Amino acid sequence: MKILIDFFPLLLFFGAYKFYDIYVATAVLMGATVLQMGLIYAIDRRLQTMHKITLLLILVFGTLTLALHDERFIKWKPTVLYAAMAVALAIALWGMKKNFLKLLLGSQLELPERIWMRLNVAWIAYSFFMAVLNGYVAALYSTEAWVNFKLWGYAFPLLFIIGQGLYIAPHLKGDKA
Repeated sequence: MKILIDFFPLLLFFGAYKFYDIYVATAVLMGATVLQMGLIYAIDRRLQTMHKITLLLILVFGTLTLALHDERFIKWKPTVLYAAMAVALAIALWGMKKNFLKLLLGSQLELPERIWMRLNVAWIAYSFFMAVLNGYVAALYSTEAWVNFKLWGYAFPLLFIIGQGLYIAPHLKGDKA
């Protein structure tokens, strides 16, 4: 059920784009994301910081796309999100000496400190990679190619998350593995 909620806005965006255009798809994405966040809030009774940031960026960049009738805004939203995440994690880790991943997930996972450090660095690198990749596709390819990349590009986060799971599994204690 949770996976359906996670992919619901993307699938509706893709469908709306295929049947209409980027502007209808953007409006659908905005509405679907508001609905998605409402469902998540109803289930969890709270929204995580990443949910709030994603919602804000979709609404801001979506509104700019629709108001200015300029598709570049919605195409650059993922780049801004990933770049902001990479910068925030890097500043926290190397500037403030805080590991945000451990702060966010430490109550759910018990891992050695060196593993938390490696995971944080992996997230910084992954976020930077995704920001550059989306920026490249958004800048140099057609909107249709970008939309297809958005749909099929979800292989990257899935592979990254599976890789993380495989990496941390031997370090989990007891029945958490």
